[in-house]
Amino acid sequence: MQKKKKLSVKLKMKRVGNIAIVIFVAAVVILSVFFPVLRIYGSSMSPTLADGDIAVAVKISSISIGDILVFEHNGKTLIRRCIAQSGDWVNIDTNGNVFVNNEKITEPYIYRKSIGECDISFPYQVPENSFFVMGDNRGIAVDSRLREIGCVSKDDLKGKLLFRLLPIGKFSLNENRELNYEA
Repeated sequence: MQKKKKLSVKLKMKRVGNIAIVIFVAAVVILSVFFPVLRIYGSSMSPTLADGDIAVAVKISSISIGDILVFEHNGKTLIRRCIAQSGDWVNIDTNGNVFVNNEKITEPYIYRKSIGECDISFPYQVPENSFFVMGDNRGIAVDSRLREIGCVSKDDLKGKLLFRLLPIGKFSLNENRELNYEA
């Protein structure tokens, strides 16, 4: 009888262990599908994000101006800030000031104003179902100012950045830093 009881307890423990493993694997799969974890490479989003930072994105369909978007381009995952959306007109002057619909925007998050590398003509109208994106480090970022990247289609979006996870000392929520227009 005692042997049977020990066997029954072992069997129950094994079942509980198997259930725990299945739950863990399911949780990891669900989290990776809906909340991709990203490692930041390069400095195109500096000073907001640095090389080696770990961030978490969320797959969401509502995008606002100022959100940091995660998107696919030529098999690579890129991260840039949303500056304008479908139908908006974007202009950048020689000093690197950005205008959306003829209003100069205030961008406290950028490293330094710069027109950067650019091969499109301004003013530029953002195509339907697309977003005009720019890196925060304007002098080096490859973004919508170049035809190579262009505007990001809604179909290419993987989501938007939710928060920076690592390094721990720099943990921060990515609050929507909606762009401000100067008077």
